[in-house]
Amino acid sequence: MGMLTTPLQSGKPAASQPTAIPPLPWKPAAGVALALSLAGLGLVVVIVRSSHTPLGTLQERQPGMDRATSAGTGAEPNPFTLGRLVPGPGAPASLPGAWPRFRGAGGDGLATAAVARAWSPGGPAKLWSVDLGEGYAGAAVLNGRVYLLDYDQPNQADALRCLSLADGREIWRFSYPVKIKRNHGMSRTVPAVTDKYVVALGPKCHVVCLDAVTGSLRWGLDLVKEYNAEVPPWYAGQCPLVDGDRVILATGGDALLIAVDLATGRVLWKTPNPRDWKMTHSSVAPLEFAGQRQFVYCGSGGVAGVAADDGRLLWDTDAWIISLATVPSPVPAGHGRIFLAGGYNAGSLMLQLKQEQNKITAAPLFRLKPTAFGAAQQTPILYQDHLYGVRPDGQLTCLDLNGRVLWASGSAAKFGLGPFLMAQGLLFVMNDEGLLTLAEAHPAGYRVLARARVLNGHDSWAPLALAGGRLLARDLTQMVCLDVTGVQP
Repeated sequence: MGMLTTPLQSGKPAASQPTAIPPLPWKPAAGVALALSLAGLGLVVVIVRSSHTPLGTLQERQPGMDRATSAGTGAEPNPFTLGRLVPGPGAPASLPGAWPRFRGAGGDGLATAAVARAWSPGGPAKLWSVDLGEGYAGAAVLNGRVYLLDYDQPNQADALRCLSLADGREIWRFSYPVKIKRNHGMSRTVPAVTDKYVVALGPKCHVVCLDAVTGSLRWGLDLVKEYNAEVPPWYAGQCPLVDGDRVILATGGDALLIAVDLATGRVLWKTPNPRDWKMTHSSVAPLEFAGQRQFVYCGSGGVAGVAADDGRLLWDTDAWIISLATVPSPVPAGHGRIFLAGGYNAGSLMLQLKQEQNKITAAPLFRLKPTAFGAAQQTPILYQDHLYGVRPDGQLTCLDLNGRVLWASGSAAKFGLGPFLMAQGLLFVMNDEGLLTLAEAHPAGYRVLARARVLNGHDSWAPLALAGGRLLARDLTQMVCLDVTGVQP
């Protein structure tokens, strides 16, 4: 899930002045700058409207096939044709570990990295920090590189940035013009990265795929223009799901979900959207059931399962609808169970899938009131047959898979809308104001091991990332990199 909130949720006003993406710390020579500019302007992406024709008629995206609007129509041109790639002085780190997408490699919020069970009195060592445009977008990490979708407020452009995990210096950035207004933050999504490609979804539903090493443009897709998608309130929060050699996106509008080839940008399949569901802030989750792989998505009108091989709609249900905004993603809980949690008085629900006569159905197994458990922002974590999450009153909570509340952190330990992840049975939990808590993940009770203030701002809501023993966290305008191995740099 990407991040959003309303002023009513946060109780805090947005910052009074815009915070710009910092300028590059170096200035290329005039000839180099001209070459870079011409190269950026020469990049052309093909945007092919999805059709209802058979898959065999699809064409690879080729330069010159973009559907930039004709003069006199008044419509905005394709922003990717104006994209600009700018190199920086950073270099990839020689560090192990990966956090290649939203909620990590397994999409479950679990990290395998070894971490310390105690911190020094000053907290984890801060290795570096970087200033950002306003938002709640989290980082992805692979091959010593940190990928972050930022927003350049002075230049009114989405900016996919590649930083060094070693010191935070920028390796490159690719930006393209998109005009958006401050709407309680701007960027909200986490990129997905492989050895070859990085994919990001911008605030106004622009999907961009770049070479993960060089930052050069591979293809771009405007979900609003090509699929009649509607930009969700407070901008898009869905994080792309890379599945092998393709990326899975929930568009709403003309299709519920689509699969796009990473190498070419070709649409491989699209799922019908018979009930005209709109895009939400929830992200797509993969699930194995009855020997079949599927993708589960929480749309505006309910929950659906889609066949991974060809995009067929396998099942849907309106048993889970959130009136204002659906944010957390589905949590596969084994044996055909799917745990769903939400804010806005939605509470939570466990769905049970059943297969009868080659048909899959989904029915509620149990439902919890929001006072027992819900989730306004962050997706719960399943660990050793227990669910951990922050419910709407801000308390960290542990549930069993029958919906029984085993413990809550109490009124003295509230985390607001802050993110969390788990490593080696330890929970890293952030509160709204940048206070980081290390606690044991155990059904027997809530036990705090360490606490430290690691950010000095507010709205510390971006999903955390952990790779190579380094924890990446951010508030509204700054990201920090912390050493959580206990080994001093």
